[in-house]
Amino acid sequence: MARSCRARAGGFGTGANRDRMSAQPFSLRLRSGPLTIHLYTRIDTLSRLLRRMYGAAALDSPAQFADFHIGMARPRGPRRWLRPQVCFTLDAQSPFEPYPLEHALPLFEWGLNWCIGTTFPRQLMLHAGALEKNGFGLLLPATPGAGKSTLTAALCHRGWRLLSDEFGIVRHDDGQLLPMPRAIGLKNRSIAVIRDFAPDAFFGPVYPGTRKGDVAHLAPPAESLARQAEPATPRWVVFPRYAPGAQLQLKAEPPSVSFTRLANNAFNYQISGAQGFRTLVHLTESAMAYSLAYSKLDEAVAQMDRLAEGAQP
Repeated sequence: MARSCRARAGGFGTGANRDRMSAQPFSLRLRSGPLTIHLYTRIDTLSRLLRRMYGAAALDSPAQFADFHIGMARPRGPRRWLRPQVCFTLDAQSPFEPYPLEHALPLFEWGLNWCIGTTFPRQLMLHAGALEKNGFGLLLPATPGAGKSTLTAALCHRGWRLLSDEFGIVRHDDGQLLPMPRAIGLKNRSIAVIRDFAPDAFFGPVYPGTRKGDVAHLAPPAESLARQAEPATPRWVVFPRYAPGAQLQLKAEPPSVSFTRLANNAFNYQISGAQGFRTLVHLTESAMAYSLAYSKLDEAVAQMDRLAEGAQP
């Protein structure tokens, strides 16, 4: 299926073909921190939704360089009309099976995560939410189901600047956290929780029955997009764990434990060599580490605010 998608997607190549496509109405440049993404698509609903989701960070003007050239196209043949599908291509290659056409936005966001996680190894990359307050950075490394995205979404609507929901990017040179603000993918019950918590926030459509359940995307706050060139100094590493009925508990973690958990949580620590080791050692020695158990979102947000104000657990 992926090979067929690659053969039929058509029109998303390199060189002169890219130049021709860049003149089309739905050639979009998206800025995300240090990255520029060039998206080619004729799917009008996707283009309009991305412009609404990313605001000024979604540019129509051409640029000289893009880190990723991504195509989102409907395959030719019967699938164009019978149960329509959409294909994701990176430099004219399709790494995934086609998705239903109505799931174009989830496919784009998941595909872009894959591109970043597998082909952008310039810095140490942690699977973590990342936020900033008062110039200092908070990392929320977690495994799936721990409540990372829900807590990240809540914090960025309570005075914290969103750096990323998916990637905690630590710059090797100076240990700074690099912003890469994107839409926050929320799943299942978390969608209603954050709708109630941040009723004025912009959500994309709810996509029922995806491969990850029901999914909706929360737009990054405009201030986070406007300040996405500003790094932050990491001050706190908090390993969150949502547990129904649990009492709020924040427990300090020693650097040795934090190091091991972060190394296991990194996308590229195993291939970053001595440089990655030094960066991770510096992070664990300079940032305070905690584990957080919570069941009530308001309590968890208040606890993170107390950390930012300098209170001890």
